[in-house]
Formats: sequence, C-alpha cells, structure tokens
Amino acid sequence: MDDQVKKPAGPQKTCPICGKPSAQATRPFCSSRCRDVDLNRWLSGRYVIPGRDDEQGDVE
Repeated sequence: MDDQVKKPAGPQKTCPICGKPSAQATRPFCSSRCRDVDLNRWLSGRYVIPGRDDEQGDVE
C-alpha cells in the first residue's frame, strides 16, 4: 500500500492580520511581516485579557 497517504485538504485558513491565505512557514500568518505585527500588538498591550475588578484581598 501507499505509505504516504495525503489527507484531504481542508478549507484554507486566512491570516488573522490581513486576511490573505496563510503560508505553511509562518502559519497562521501569511508572512513574517504579519507575524511581527501580531507580536508587536502583544508586546505593546493592545491585546488585553479582561479580568475581574473585585480586588478584595484576603477575606477570612
């Protein structure tokens, strides 16, 4: 039998930054530029995970 059976190709994923088809080498981005843009957004604080405002401290 054939040892290298290829899986059926699924839908092409798109780059989360610009919407172009993603590249295998920089997945999920289309290029290293879009990958760097995403990294800059994380490092500059544009992506924020919301937290709770109830900072009551230790309540016993």
